[in-house]
Amino acid sequence: MADAKYLLRRFATLKTLRGTHENVWRDCFDHSFTIRGNGLQQQTLDAQQTLDRKARLVDSTATDAGRILASALQSGMTPANARWFGLDVEGISEEAQRWLDQAAEQLHQEIHNANFDAVGMECQLDMVAAGWFVMFVDVNREVGGLRFEAWPIGQCYITTTVANGRADTVFRGYCLSAEQAVKEFGEQNVSATVAAKAKEEPDYSVEMLHAIYPRSPYVVGAKMARNMPIASCHVEVQTQTVVRESGFEEMPVIVPRWSLIPDSVYAVGPMFDVLPDVRELNDLKRLDKAAGEIAVSGMWIAEDDGVLNPRTVKVGARKIIVANSVDSMKALTTGANWQLADVRISQLQAAIRKLLMADQLQPQDGPAMTATEIHARVALLRQQLGPLFGRMQAEYLQGVIERCFALAFRAGLFGDPPQELAGRNFAIKYISPLARSQKLEDVSAIDQLNAGIFPLMQLKPEVADNIDFDLQTISKAEALGVPMKTMRTANQVAALRDARQKQQAQAQQQAQAQQVQTMATQGAIDRSVKAA
Repeated sequence: MADAKYLLRRFATLKTLRGTHENVWRDCFDHSFTIRGNGLQQQTLDAQQTLDRKARLVDSTATDAGRILASALQSGMTPANARWFGLDVEGISEEAQRWLDQAAEQLHQEIHNANFDAVGMECQLDMVAAGWFVMFVDVNREVGGLRFEAWPIGQCYITTTVANGRADTVFRGYCLSAEQAVKEFGEQNVSATVAAKAKEEPDYSVEMLHAIYPRSPYVVGAKMARNMPIASCHVEVQTQTVVRESGFEEMPVIVPRWSLIPDSVYAVGPMFDVLPDVRELNDLKRLDKAAGEIAVSGMWIAEDDGVLNPRTVKVGARKIIVANSVDSMKALTTGANWQLADVRISQLQAAIRKLLMADQLQPQDGPAMTATEIHARVALLRQQLGPLFGRMQAEYLQGVIERCFALAFRAGLFGDPPQELAGRNFAIKYISPLARSQKLEDVSAIDQLNAGIFPLMQLKPEVADNIDFDLQTISKAEALGVPMKTMRTANQVAALRDARQKQQAQAQQQAQAQQVQTMATQGAIDRSVKAA
C-alpha cells in the first residue's frame, strides 16, 4: 500500500530542487509563449494577468521564430502525412518483416487518428521555450484508441532512478473540483471532507498529487495494476489520503529534454540562448517607440516670463498661446538617430531568427529552389538539428512508440504475430524527414561514386565487380524514405531474374534453331542449283 505521507514529503523535496530553475523558464516563457508558463514559481495566472505580462513585449520576433521552430520539429520528426518509423528484428523471414511493416503502418494511423498532432505541437512549444515537456500516453477509455495529454510543466516535477538516465519519475500537482474528484475516484475512495463538499459545494477546489515512478519490487507479467512495474498513485494533498493506487506495464509519461543543466535532471531550450538578444531588442524598441512619440508630438522649451506659464500651457491645433514674445517658446530637436535604431533592430531580429533556425526552417520566397539548393539547405538543417535529434529519438520518439505499440498490441490491433517473433525485441527505425536527412550523406556518396565509376566501366568493365548495385538501390530507397511495399522482395527479384533468364535462354534456343533451319534450307537450295 502506498504511503501518502512519504509521497507528499518527496513531492516537497522535488519542488525545492526544481525551484532554482523556475525563474529562468518563467523568463523564457514571458518573452515567447507567455500563457504556457502558467504555474511556474507557484503563480497561477488568469487570462488578464497573462495578457498584462504579454503586453510588456513590444516585439514578437521571438514568439514567431519559436513557433516556426516548434512546427519544424513537429513536422520533421512526427509528420502526420507520412510514416516516420518502422519496426525491425534481425534475422527474420520476409513474412515476419512484412508483419512488422504492417504493424508499423497500423500504429502510425492509430497515433495520428488520435489527438497526437495537437498535443505534440503544444509539447514542442514547451520544448522551445523551457527545453523539456511532459506527455502522458494512455488508452482513451471512452471511445477507444489512444489518448495523449500535454501536462503543463508548471505542474510537473521530475527525477530519475538511474544516474544520467531518462526521467522515469514524475510527480504532478493539480486541482480538481470536489465533484470531479468524486466522479474520477469514487465517493468511497475520496476523503469524507471531499465527499461532503461534492454535495454541498461541488466547485470546491481539491489539491491532488499524481505520482508515477518505478515500483520495486514488482511482479513480472503482473495482471493486477498494483503489481505492475510502474506505480501510479493519486493522493489528496490536504487530507493525505491515497484515493487510487494502480500501475502501468511501461512508463506512460514521456519527458524529453533539449540541453541538460549540469548536475540536474532538468534542461533549458533554445529560447534560453536567445534571451539576451530578445531582452535587448525589446528595450531598444521601447526607446524607439518613445522617440517616435516625441517625433510625432514634438518637444518644446518654454520661458516662464510672467506672461507664459509653462506649467499650464498646452500645445495643439487651434490653440492660442499667450507669450511675451515669439522666443518665449521654441521647438527642440530630439537628436535621435533613427537610422541607427532601425539597423540595430534589424540586426537583433535577424540574430534571434538565426539562433532559433527560423531563417532556414521557414519556406523561402521567390522561385522554386533547385535540387542543389534543396540539398544544401537540408544539409545545413541536419548539421543544426542532428545532435538534438539523437536525444529526441532516445527520450521522445522511442518512448512514444514503445508505449503506443504495447497498448495497441495488448488490444489486439495487430492480430497474432508470426511464431518466430515470440519473445523477440524489436528495434525502431526512424524514417521521418529529419531522420532521412541524417542519411542523405549516404545517398550523396553513392551518387558521387557511381558518377565517377561509370566512365571507368566503359574502359574496364570488371571494375563493376566491386559494387553491389542491388544493395546500393535498397540503401538509397531506405535513406530516401521510399515505401518498402513499392519495392520487390529478394525472393521476388530472384524469381523475376530467373524468369528473365529462362526467357532469354528460350529465345536464344529459338534463334539458334531458326538459324539451323535457315542454314539447312539454304544448303538444300544450293544443292538444287548445282544439280541443275
